[in-house]
Amino acid sequence: MAQNTTVQTAGHDEHHHESPVVFGFWVYLMTDCIIFGTLFATFAVLRDQFNGGPTGRELFEIGGLGLETALLLISSITYGFGMLAAYKQQISKVIMWLGVTFLLGLGFVGLEVNEFAHLIAEGAGPDRSAFLSAFFTLVSTHGLHVTCGLIWIVTLIVQLMGTTEIPERMMNKLSCLSLFWHFLDIVWICVFTYVYLGSMM
Repeated sequence: MAQNTTVQTAGHDEHHHESPVVFGFWVYLMTDCIIFGTLFATFAVLRDQFNGGPTGRELFEIGGLGLETALLLISSITYGFGMLAAYKQQISKVIMWLGVTFLLGLGFVGLEVNEFAHLIAEGAGPDRSAFLSAFFTLVSTHGLHVTCGLIWIVTLIVQLMGTTEIPERMMNKLSCLSLFWHFLDIVWICVFTYVYLGSMM
C-alpha cells in the first residue's frame, strides 16, 4: 500500500513538474502572435508602396505557392499521425512520421528559398520597395520559424532513437512541437491568403 502511494505521489509530482512546460510554451506562442501580428500590420501599411517597382500581381505565381501550401498542410497531418503513435508508445512509427514531416517541411523551406533567390535575381529584392521589404521580412520570419521547427524535429528523432518507451517529459516535448508546427500552418494560411492572394488581386 505504501509503495502504491509512493508511485502515485511521484506521478503526481511529475505531472505538476511538467505541466508548466506546456503552459509556458503557450505563453511563448502568444508572444509569437504579437510578432506576426506586427509584421502583418506593417505589410498592410506598405502593401501599396511600390516605388515604381513590380507589384505582387507581376511577381507571384499561384502554382509554386500552391505546392508550398500543400507541403506544409500535409506535414501537419503527418505530425498528427506521429502524435497518435506516441500515445500508443509506438516509437518506430513516431520516428517515421517525424521523418516524413521533416522532409515535407524541408521541401517547403527549399521552395521558399528558391522563390527568394528568383525574386532577387529579377531585381525584386527587399531593397527595391517598401512593399518588398515588408514582404521579405514577414515571409522570411515565418520561414525561419519553420527552419527552427526542422531542427527541433531532428533533435527529437535523435532523442527517441534507442529508447524503449516515451516518458512524460518526451511527450511534453512532442506536444510543444505539435503546437508550434500547427501554429506555423495557421500563420502560413494567413500569409498565403492575405499577402500572396491579396497582392495578386
